[in-house]
Amino acid sequence: MPLYEHVFISRQDLSNAQAEGLIEHFGTVLSDNGGKLVDSEYWGVKTMAYKINKNRKGHYAFLRTDAPASAVQEMERLMRLHDDVMRVMTIKVDEHEEGPSVQMQKKDDRGERRERR
Repeated sequence: MPLYEHVFISRQDLSNAQAEGLIEHFGTVLSDNGGKLVDSEYWGVKTMAYKINKNRKGHYAFLRTDAPASAVQEMERLMRLHDDVMRVMTIKVDEHEEGPSVQMQKKDDRGERRERR
């Protein structure tokens, strides 16, 4: 089955438990349609670059999935209909990276940046 990575932003006025509950909810949607949630990360509340629906911040969540296209389409459809979800982005990948995502790594572990000019 194809591998996907999803990032979604939910409203800032949700509690942490409600935001993490959305991850579980959409994971069950995938499993009901023949896919599986490989890994999930809750990134917390972050400030966005611009306002979305009058919100300056949002709860960010990251999902790694192994699911057929029909299951992903159904999950995305339900995400777009859900009142608490503001934005969704899905990317098809060749393979999932091992370990935590770049957002969850410490700054020291990310590697060297190039120098500013």
